[in-house]
Amino acid sequence: MANLFTSFQKYQAPMLHVLTWSIFFLLPFLVEQGYGGRGPRSAQAENFLYLNSLTNIFWVILFYANTRLLIPRFLYQRKFAGYLLLQLLLFAGILLVHRLLFGILLADLSFSVYRSALYNAVPFVCILMAAIAFRSVSDKIRSDRLASEQQQENLKTELAFLRSQINPHFFLNVLNNTVALARMKSDALEPTLLKLAALVKYMFYETDEEKVLLKRELEYLKGYIDLQQQRIGDRLQLDIDLNPTEDWHHIEPMLLIPFVENAFKHGTGLIAEPAIHISLTTEGSRLHYCVKNKFASGNASNDSGSGIELANVKRRLELLYGDAHQLHIRRSDGWFTVHLDLTLRT
Repeated sequence: MANLFTSFQKYQAPMLHVLTWSIFFLLPFLVEQGYGGRGPRSAQAENFLYLNSLTNIFWVILFYANTRLLIPRFLYQRKFAGYLLLQLLLFAGILLVHRLLFGILLADLSFSVYRSALYNAVPFVCILMAAIAFRSVSDKIRSDRLASEQQQENLKTELAFLRSQINPHFFLNVLNNTVALARMKSDALEPTLLKLAALVKYMFYETDEEKVLLKRELEYLKGYIDLQQQRIGDRLQLDIDLNPTEDWHHIEPMLLIPFVENAFKHGTGLIAEPAIHISLTTEGSRLHYCVKNKFASGNASNDSGSGIELANVKRRLELLYGDAHQLHIRRSDGWFTVHLDLTLRT
């Protein structure tokens, strides 16, 4: 079905051209049949119709000569004098051919150059205006389409760049933690390495898709949280509630993790009793996400809202969801809170 639609799109323009010119050629016969079809048609009337039909061939040539060659090479290059001279030559050539056809089909009638010029001037000007309009509109549509495609490519590139911003401190901390586990010959070393491998696999091999299942994104989020909690230990009060009502939702990959990264980065350092609360729920197609962490209010470097991670994710949300999301960030009473409401699209 998709191939059929693609083929139709490919041949849509040629089919439209054929249909338009078919109507153009048949119209004189249809009009003559409608007004004079009650009685027999004279030989002279038939010859006039044939003369008009043969002349129409030159209107087709005039149209495509302008749209394909003359307009881009002369009008677009602002060579107006040359363009006007060529049109006059073409018109003179059409009159000459018209004179030859007239002599063949209507030999018993006298030919008048003046009347022929008046008779052919109207269709000549109409075809010329149609050619200019057609070429201008088609070029505008083509340029708009190319601009749109370029914008989409730039958007994809920007999103890919923003999505690839991985916090290297997390990996360094986890690797240092695994070194410590190895030295202690801890049984937690193997599970830690497996979790880290799963995170790396997800980031590098599963996030190339435009969207992933929400439950798969949450598995990555939980793995990240487990490794961070293992590194920090029991001094961190961690409250996690990641239980969406439905499991069929899709979301752009790596969209939720920056808020959690930010919470661990700024909420577990120089804080006596660090605490992080993370919750996620869904209602139909609506996602509600909240991340809270304590922060050291006396330390200016712990301004959680100024990190590059949150700047990146804000930009991604604007590009991907626009008005379909609301992001609220506030600092009060020693807590840094992020609320994200998102309309998930299939």
